[in-house]
Amino acid sequence: MAKNKGPRRPKAETPKGFRDYFGAEVTARKAMLDRIAAVYHRYGFDALETSAVETVEALGKFLPDVDRPNEGVFAWEEDSDWLALRYDLTAPLARVAAQYRNDLPTPYRRYAMGPVWRNEKPGPGRFRQFYQCDADTVGAASVAADAEICAMLSDALEEVGIPRGDYVIRVNNRKVLNGVMEVAGLSGDDKEAERGIVLRAIDKLDRLGVEGVRALLGEGRKDASGDFTKGAGLVEAQAEVVMGFMDALRESGAETCARLRELVGESQIGAEGVAELEEIADLLAAQGYGPDRIIIDPSVVRGLGYYTGPVFEAELTFEILDEKGRPRQFGSVAGGGRYDDLVKRFTGQAVPATGVSIGVDRLLAALAAKGRLEDAAQGPVVVTVMDRNRMADYMGMVNDLRAAGIRAEMYLGNPKNFGNQLKYADKRQSPVAIIQGEDEAARGVVQVKDLILGAKLAQEASLEEWKSQPAQVEVSRADLVATVREIMGRHG
Repeated sequence: MAKNKGPRRPKAETPKGFRDYFGAEVTARKAMLDRIAAVYHRYGFDALETSAVETVEALGKFLPDVDRPNEGVFAWEEDSDWLALRYDLTAPLARVAAQYRNDLPTPYRRYAMGPVWRNEKPGPGRFRQFYQCDADTVGAASVAADAEICAMLSDALEEVGIPRGDYVIRVNNRKVLNGVMEVAGLSGDDKEAERGIVLRAIDKLDRLGVEGVRALLGEGRKDASGDFTKGAGLVEAQAEVVMGFMDALRESGAETCARLRELVGESQIGAEGVAELEEIADLLAAQGYGPDRIIIDPSVVRGLGYYTGPVFEAELTFEILDEKGRPRQFGSVAGGGRYDDLVKRFTGQAVPATGVSIGVDRLLAALAAKGRLEDAAQGPVVVTVMDRNRMADYMGMVNDLRAAGIRAEMYLGNPKNFGNQLKYADKRQSPVAIIQGEDEAARGVVQVKDLILGAKLAQEASLEEWKSQPAQVEVSRADLVATVREIMGRHG
């Protein structure tokens, strides 16, 4: 008779494409987001928290994967409606702006921070759940709103620890590309398919390079695996106009705009886009945001199928080492632009909007790579337990430390092995351990062990230095808080 094995145990593992965040990561992220929120608040933006779930109808066609309409989200059917986890923070904003349009001020300025979910194929550094940090202005047609977003993004980067010179915000305009399309003979409803291929090709410039994009503008491109992607079928003259647009960056913003005016020729929409770029540059210069922080750059091609006017991207310019030890630039950490058609889906009326989204995980990784994260890893002071019968005394020490604003805890494991208590404190990255045995209690003193100094001396110090800088001191019980505060202050 077969032995009954009992119920199958579940696997203790995260689902594919998801990850867990532990204490130090969560603390570091919160500290960074608090700094960004302070900048947004200073600019007059209000916080907004929306539901993690939206109707698929509300999400509409503005989904992350343009090649799979109405896919790319985690969705389920409920009472004949299809619901989905939000894939970004912009689609919920459009719904809010339409739903509460009679109650909200116009323009409505909001910022939002939180997780989003995308049902896409995961890969290295690519997860199905990640954090976004957005700020948007809904209801302002003036490009002054776009300029303000760029200035605010610049301030936010510097506030979290990215100094001037380590980043640049690049600004472009979808209308200029529309003008270039017009000059290239790609305007009109009958050219929509070709325009779509051109937009997707331009959007792949960073990945495919100039020659790869040029191939997609023509007959098509075969990748390393042998797969062939059909191109837009442009003739050489048409392709040259489009390629000229991506190569229009000059020494100054004025020279770049002059080159773009040449490219858009007689196109009215193109000329309008160039004029908007010039106005944005003037508005930013008047506030002191020069080319050391923000530049006009036609090579910015992010999401041009989605945006309707100015687009911008924040790029970190410093070098880091990749997994093979090779130097490379960190790249983009934020982007956004004007999207005047999104709210219109709900209201039937054109509602101008512009905004930016910061890639929270990428920005955190950049700060970590430069050693600019605040020390969020420091654990609590650990009060060790030497005598089970004196738990109330140990809890009293913990309470005194907490009342003084010092993070502290009492060891709650098995106190029999004192070495395990110190190992616990080390694993918790505790700065200080408090020790009081029966003898110390009788004399009204405690031992205060500086774990940071102790670890440093163990690695680097000579015997003389070890003796001159004792990592453990005995102080009166009444001086416990002051001593711990002094040690922690010494270590910053």
